[in-house]
Amino acid sequence: MALAVFAQESTWNFYESQVPPLLWEHLASAAVVGLLMGMDNLLGIFIQPWIGNRSDRTRTSWGRRMPYLVVGMPIAAVLFVVIPHTAASLPLLIAVMFSYALVANTFKPIAEALVPDFIAPERRSRANAAVKIASSLTAIVAAVISVLLVDNHLSLAFAIPAIIMLISIAVLAGTVRDSRSPAYRAALAESDETHRDGRAEPRVRDTLLEILKDTDRRRLLLLVAILLFGSAWAASRSLMTPYGTEALDMSRGAAGGLTLPSGLAFIVAAYPAAVLAERYGRLRVMTAGMSVFAGAMVLGTLIQTATGATVALCIAAAGATCFLVNAVVVLWNLAPSARVFGTYAGLYTVGWAGGGFLGPALVGAMVDVNGWRLMLLDIAVVAALSITVVTRISALQRRTAPALAQRQETRNTWPTS
Repeated sequence: MALAVFAQESTWNFYESQVPPLLWEHLASAAVVGLLMGMDNLLGIFIQPWIGNRSDRTRTSWGRRMPYLVVGMPIAAVLFVVIPHTAASLPLLIAVMFSYALVANTFKPIAEALVPDFIAPERRSRANAAVKIASSLTAIVAAVISVLLVDNHLSLAFAIPAIIMLISIAVLAGTVRDSRSPAYRAALAESDETHRDGRAEPRVRDTLLEILKDTDRRRLLLLVAILLFGSAWAASRSLMTPYGTEALDMSRGAAGGLTLPSGLAFIVAAYPAAVLAERYGRLRVMTAGMSVFAGAMVLGTLIQTATGATVALCIAAAGATCFLVNAVVVLWNLAPSARVFGTYAGLYTVGWAGGGFLGPALVGAMVDVNGWRLMLLDIAVVAALSITVVTRISALQRRTAPALAQRQETRNTWPTS
């Protein structure tokens, strides 16, 4: 499961780091660059819930997730290699970016949905921590490639993440059969019962309406929090290379390596964030981590040096881990059935993708007004809004905790092998 996410993130991290400078060669507005960098997230808003729901309803001997992964990932790898070869033409570059984002969005929630398919609720934070560690390794790979190859061998730098993706999906295809997962077997049993009763399988629209109409607002508020914190996180990633060149007077390659130490910090913090969440509560740990993230952005604003930015990004990454490891787990555990894990993974990625679309554009617009030197403070403001929403969810959680425990006890019954 970690390898599935590692395969897809091997290109996404490098994309976020090195495509903005290609756009800067044609554009002068940070807001426009941020808007184009958020294009993949806008596509994800429409594609990911649908593809997640479609995988929920897929039944093959290979399972319901793997067929989509083995088709989509190789196509995305080929498109990724083409990106630097189109850099001389802005329309062509945007067209290839659009094509890559379109294909890559079709398998992103499917890879993440493997976690609740195989792992029981009480251990999903630890499992997701392993997945996030794998994802962070790709961020380190992207930063290393930026430092060593981008300035002199741009095409080779883009080829390496694509090759990593192809190798990863080859290993994955030969080893994983998600038809053996507990959630798949539970979904089959529920589907048989649904068909006997003459009811249809839940669609994306049905799931959304159920969340919107539910008097328990936790799921809806959680999606809002994911959107807001996703905005802050995406801005801190997508705009970091131009921030380094414009505010810190760094070279493009060196600025692309600013996130390398923070990737290590993320790896170190991921598993402890899961353990702390299981001990003290996921929402409480999420709130604390988000506060650390916002505080780190303020620190980076006060210390305007390459070293200060690196330290701030390390602290911010450690804090953000608490949210990234646990937020989707909270959402999965609130799902009413194993039949909709893919749909809920899609909804999570919609919130995250929505933040990825809005965050860089919003912070980019703030940069156009306030200047690059205040960019990290702008990100802290967005993060503070997400903290407010999660605090509200925590208040609702305390009121409904007894009912939640009873619902989860009946909902998450795993079939025995």
